[in-house]
Amino acid sequence: MNDWIEDYEEEREAFLIWMKDAGYTPYTQKSYLADIRQFLSSLGGKKLEAVKKLHVVSYLTSVRESGVSDATRNRKHASVSCFFKALIELELYSVNPAAGIKKSKTDKNREPVYLDESDLQRFLSAVEGKYKDRNLAVFLLMSYMGLRVGEVHTLNMNDYNVERRSLRVFGKGRKWRNVPVPEDVAPFLDQALEARLDPWRSKEEAMFISQKGRRLSIRGIQQIAAQTFERFQAQIPDAHRRPYSSHKLRHSFATMLLRKGADLRTVQELLGHSSIQTTTVYTHITSREKEEAMSRLQIRIPEV
Repeated sequence: MNDWIEDYEEEREAFLIWMKDAGYTPYTQKSYLADIRQFLSSLGGKKLEAVKKLHVVSYLTSVRESGVSDATRNRKHASVSCFFKALIELELYSVNPAAGIKKSKTDKNREPVYLDESDLQRFLSAVEGKYKDRNLAVFLLMSYMGLRVGEVHTLNMNDYNVERRSLRVFGKGRKWRNVPVPEDVAPFLDQALEARLDPWRSKEEAMFISQKGRRLSIRGIQQIAAQTFERFQAQIPDAHRRPYSSHKLRHSFATMLLRKGADLRTVQELLGHSSIQTTTVYTHITSREKEEAMSRLQIRIPEV
């Protein structure tokens, strides 16, 4: 990184304080700070008072040209906008040059990648290794309870009510929700907690512990999922492999519920979506289902 990044030390520290006070998760804090560091480096030492909308657009354009997705570009835009919003609220600056810049259009009609129920069970059978109990429980929480990777990461031991078979989940927007633990999932979760690794710190409350004795990180969960998906698709030619990731397990959960007749509002609550519009992305149907629906139509033309 360039030496002049240190010129913005006060502003970066102020932004971190603002995020902590606002209740942003450590993961979000880390992601936003990384984006801001990249943005500030792109300014070439320019004072923040001199930053205009053009400089923000120029940065976002360079980000796009580097090959990132529209979603990543929009997240970086949100980080920069949030940064200036924080400085304004802390009375360090008065203008947000990132405000009013349009988001990149993402393909909202793209069908989400997911596993159907039989593939999901084959994926779970691909879980193996020394920490199989832990990893299986992690994947079950995402695929049969709809938890996000970050939500699994932040789970603590006291979030699980064994008697009520309920899990208290801290989700996006700093909102809590209670998710019932399915009868078939409970034994695997109980087994994982019995086999829980000894944490490095005696007061560590994390439900899932890494082999280093610390809370299992988001990156750690993603890597374990990637390795398991690699085994799951080992016999499939590269050209036919699908871009599965840990988050696709959550997609699979939502798809299964809707196909089993759950109403959209219930799925919204279980997923922790603030808007039901976000949930509607999971209402996709397959070509087979379209064909079956069309086959039910019968034409009877009465004879004259």
